Amino acid sequence: MTENGLSRLHIDKIPLQTSSSRRKRYVLIVFLTALFITAGLLYRNGMLTPATLVQTAGIQKIYPSQTFTILNASGYVVAQRKAAVATKITGRLVYLAVEEGSRVKKGDIIARLENEDSLAARDQAASNLQTARFQLEQSRAELTEATLSYQRSKELISAGYIAKSEFDTADARFKRAKAAVQANQAAVSNREAALKGADVTLGYANLRAPFDAVVLTKNADVGDIVTPLGAAANAKAAVVDVADTDSLKVEVDVSESNIEKVFKNQPCEIHLDALPSERFPGKVHMIVPTADRTKASVMVKVAFNTLSPKVLPEMSAKVAFLRREILETETQPVMAVPASAIAYRNDRSLVFGISNGRAIGIPVTEGRQMNGMVEILSALNIGDKIIASPSQTILDGTKVKLAQ
Repeated sequence: MTENGLSRLHIDKIPLQTSSSRRKRYVLIVFLTALFITAGLLYRNGMLTPATLVQTAGIQKIYPSQTFTILNASGYVVAQRKAAVATKITGRLVYLAVEEGSRVKKGDIIARLENEDSLAARDQAASNLQTARFQLEQSRAELTEATLSYQRSKELISAGYIAKSEFDTADARFKRAKAAVQANQAAVSNREAALKGADVTLGYANLRAPFDAVVLTKNADVGDIVTPLGAAANAKAAVVDVADTDSLKVEVDVSESNIEKVFKNQPCEIHLDALPSERFPGKVHMIVPTADRTKASVMVKVAFNTLSPKVLPEMSAKVAFLRREILETETQPVMAVPASAIAYRNDRSLVFGISNGRAIGIPVTEGRQMNGMVEILSALNIGDKIIASPSQTILDGTKVKLAQ
């Protein structure tokens, strides 16, 4: 090939430039399409939208009586009849038959003091009484004999067979015998009283239950010295404290400003801190007719409708004063949420829980309306948190954030 032929040969660059631009456009279109799809997915999932601020409420267990409660007050379970069992004599405790929690019947021997001296005094009084009775029998026999002698002397003096002095002797003997009988009768009565006193003193050594009760505290033990006043060093006054559990009532303080809401025989519901899962129906027994100026309150005594053996003196208690009696269908607790927590989506009742920062719709079945609360008949867990007042924009999966 000649030099002129080579000079006419060249490469066309225009098609190469066109192909490169086209590839760049394709890459840009694919990138933008992927970007738009990703943005759409992120927006759909709420990742590009701000979280909705919400407040939470708890799923609660409530009693229906809470919806018609007028007033609440706190106090303690108190036995209206209680006693410190003590003694009227000083002695050493030699026998103790009870301990804390023991139940006793009226007249049961709770404890016994040493009683040898009292027992000896009682035996002596019994012997003295027996002696007095023998003396009375002897004087009665002498009176019988003196009476017969007097009657004979009276008949003989009338007939003139004996002297006046002999009759006077028989008459004097008769009167002495009669007086001796009266004196011995008095002596017997005196000895009987002494024996009864010795029995009473002996009985002081036995400490008996004053009424049917339960033992609250044991203040002395075998070997302790017990005195009426406990004045001696290391001496005890009361051996045990007992209370009549049938007399248990709840004593609460009601402020003076609310006392007008309370009336005698008003229905109440009693809640004991020691028995949180139970409620006890009761009624107002008494409004004590005096106020405590230091607390500006009035004491109210509330009686149990039915006493339970679980109820013990000095338990702390709360009393709800009610507008009306509790119905049989209102004695059991129910699960409830605030009425504002229930949302309606597509003709369904929902509450919204929160999981990983998102609202989770939970279908529920509504029950009774109870003073701002709604009974929930479907299965939920007590204590779980739900959105308190979900707006219409909150749906299942909506991003949420707890308000501080």
